[in-house]
Amino acid sequence: MFKKGTRVLLGAVAAATIFASSAWAEGLITVIVNDPSNPYWLTEGNVAKATAEKLGYTAQVGAHKGDTNTESNLVDTAITNKSVAIILDPANADGSVGAVKKAVAANIPVFLVNAEINQEGLAKAQLVSNNAQGAALGATQWVESVGQKGKYVELFGAPSDNNAATRSNGYETVLTQYPDLEKAASEVANWNRTQGHDKMQSMLQANPDIIGVISGNDEMALGAIAALKEAGKLEGVKVGGFDGSPDAVDAIKAGELQYTVLQPVAVFSEEAVKQADSFIKTGNTGAKSEKQLFDCLLITKDNVDKYTAPFVLEQ
Repeated sequence: MFKKGTRVLLGAVAAATIFASSAWAEGLITVIVNDPSNPYWLTEGNVAKATAEKLGYTAQVGAHKGDTNTESNLVDTAITNKSVAIILDPANADGSVGAVKKAVAANIPVFLVNAEINQEGLAKAQLVSNNAQGAALGATQWVESVGQKGKYVELFGAPSDNNAATRSNGYETVLTQYPDLEKAASEVANWNRTQGHDKMQSMLQANPDIIGVISGNDEMALGAIAALKEAGKLEGVKVGGFDGSPDAVDAIKAGELQYTVLQPVAVFSEEAVKQADSFIKTGNTGAKSEKQLFDCLLITKDNVDKYTAPFVLEQ
């Protein structure tokens, strides 16, 4: 039989064990996204923050809005605040390398989401949509919607983001298989709805006979739809998007957007935080590789009712 003092000692050990266990999930996780005025990046930040808090951490979300200086300052703040991990959607494939290096030098593990940097071995993980697969999916559906003959235009995302070129190249791979489809123009609209609207206006003036618009993301596509509406041309021009945003889903339901390619941002944002948690606790992310691709899903009028939450499609 244990003596009274032994019970007290064992109780203290148990309490210490519980405290140590809970201490695994203590500390600040800093989440840095691009621009939360875009619902895609808003969801990215919200999901990462909620996951971190569910795992017992505190979390703060900041936004660099595509500016590498702002991004660098946010990383400095994360270092000053003794963050235990940083979840970062990089501002620039090349320009964000320095910010990641700063965090690594401060012994803070970095987990990249949505976009990559052009250097491996710095971040513990780079979790992104399978943009090539998604682009092929979207372009195939776009041809089905538009047809195999006629002039079309393209709205291109921010050139500093590798995703823009990957999607555009994916579109090109599919669309060049149809010799009677002619790309009449392509304009950079930087993932932005207002720029998508303005660039669509100028392309439409130069090419009034287009039959379709293929876009690198939903925001640019929605801007194009607004411009086509203003010109009274939407009925004769089919538009395709990429992201799976709530506004794009509404546009599909309204018959204004033919489809959108859903990026599983809610999935990989949660996964990035879980891998950060694993690394903090064990020194290992649990993933097989640094770069990890998450397949995209197609949303059309046929399955739009299975869209149950922002960037979530029931299978």
